[in-house]
Amino acid sequence: MTSSVVDPLELEQVRRRVFLALFVALAVALHTVEVLLPNPLPWFRIGLANILALAALFSYGIQALWIVSISRILIGSLLLGSLFSPGFLLSLGGGFAANLLMSSGYKLWQTKIGPVGVSVLGALGHVTGQLLIAWLIVIRHPSIWMLLPFFLLFALISGIVNGLAADYLLGSLYKHPAFAGLKAKYATRDSVQD
Repeated sequence: MTSSVVDPLELEQVRRRVFLALFVALAVALHTVEVLLPNPLPWFRIGLANILALAALFSYGIQALWIVSISRILIGSLLLGSLFSPGFLLSLGGGFAANLLMSSGYKLWQTKIGPVGVSVLGALGHVTGQLLIAWLIVIRHPSIWMLLPFFLLFALISGIVNGLAADYLLGSLYKHPAFAGLKAKYATRDSVQD
């Protein structure tokens, strides 16, 4: 990339905005592809798009997490033709609860929690939010809560997998010039944990 006299700070901000837009686009693509993949049970999805939401959280902050997650839900549902359907409401409710827990966990324990811990919080919040919306809108029967332990176990596993993938992605991202500050942040967090 050649450049003339450009303010380095402005160039870094433009690069970071481009990466955030890329995170949203990739999250929508993963969301769409995951819907097309076969699932062991109708309700279970691993939540691969959350890897990009975690990357946005750890590289940009809480606002970027919400932007990537809500954009992914809205645009993905629009592309799949399920906007304002019960599935969309379940996804939105789960996404809102997941983002709330991930934001809180990240803010409270920023130096003590990594992508895996935040991802597990988000997965547990997503399942709980979805069941709450299902109970309020779809199935108004108390026996739906009997599914919660099974869903939480699956959420724990998928949260760990997504968190590990996000940690690997973040390790690669900080090598890019747009994420020069991220390397220092990771080094600080890792030294606090040791």
